[in-house]
Amino acid sequence: MSDVQGFVHPKFEAVRGAFAAAFARGDDLGASFAATIDGEPVIDLWGGWADAEQTRPWEKDTIVNVYSTTKTMTALTALWLADQGALKFEEKVAHYWPEFAAAGKQDVTVAQLMSHAAGLSGFHDPMQPADLYDWDLVTSRLAAQAPFWEPGTAPGYHAVTQGYLVGEVVRRITGKSLGTVFAEQLAGPLGADFHIGLDAAHDGRVADLVPPPQGASISDGPQSALAKNMATNPPINPLDTRTRAWRAAEIPAAGGHGNARSVAAVQTLMANGGVAGGKRLLSEAGVKKALELQIEGHDQVLNMPVRYGMGYGLAGPTRPMPNPNTIFWGGYGGSLVVCDMDARLCMSYVMNKMAGTTVGDMRAGMLMAGVWGSLMA
Repeated sequence: MSDVQGFVHPKFEAVRGAFAAAFARGDDLGASFAATIDGEPVIDLWGGWADAEQTRPWEKDTIVNVYSTTKTMTALTALWLADQGALKFEEKVAHYWPEFAAAGKQDVTVAQLMSHAAGLSGFHDPMQPADLYDWDLVTSRLAAQAPFWEPGTAPGYHAVTQGYLVGEVVRRITGKSLGTVFAEQLAGPLGADFHIGLDAAHDGRVADLVPPPQGASISDGPQSALAKNMATNPPINPLDTRTRAWRAAEIPAAGGHGNARSVAAVQTLMANGGVAGGKRLLSEAGVKKALELQIEGHDQVLNMPVRYGMGYGLAGPTRPMPNPNTIFWGGYGGSLVVCDMDARLCMSYVMNKMAGTTVGDMRAGMLMAGVWGSLMA
């Protein structure tokens, strides 16, 4: 197999062993793992293969579609815009996007979009996969449709729709797409190799996502009507991520491309008080907005108890964390990013061998537990 490469601070040497062991067991095909403390890289590992045929090694600059880990970049873009004074989370969405007031949504707030509480977890009208590449089509449909449940009364994972909803608010305020604002204000200044809308010049570096085993995808098994709608309208097929159309489109809830290093490079802002790469891009208060609990309860789509802050998941009884001021989000298949504000620790894991999960799995969990364990030893 392709060897594990990269560096680990001596304190975390056991994490390198755990990362290598996942390849030896066959749990991983290709993956990367990174961590920063106080804004400084302490782990940057990669290894394995970029394709199922094992013809392309996973290189230092390999990137991959990370599905919903992209949401942390979208959330951070909105948090940055709010920190600039241009966006108010308590404001009604229709203040920025008048058409959104249709069908009883006139009182929905931006905070409810950020916290999956707007009742717009999917689409009423039948959708084809290619429709997701048409920004105006998607946002106009979401603006016109009625909520699936009364906004603000319950959480329900907006798996694909959240990025369009928050992204359209950003576009209305800035006149630019969310991917453009993210590139200009966050990824660009930090030199982070993360893209929401990928230029064809990067295609040769993209690892192939390998779908979960048959029967283990998010569209399999018994589900609520809302969950089935999310997974099948339009159907979510990981093989679509290998197409130029998917990569080029801005799908800010699911279409981002990067690796563990670039995810951590950006999300370090959230773990380190608004500073990353020696640059202050947000205020400490602007970052801590993410910790403000917006809604908790039984998620109508994921069918599990959740606690959602401003764009991120929060620690709680079902998601215990070593430190309380910790935020996180994961992507379909297993990618995960965690920002521990108390330890000023950011950890990121991305991979191409997908598990049938939207909330992270043991591969990331074991590595991150190893980091915390070494930190507290």
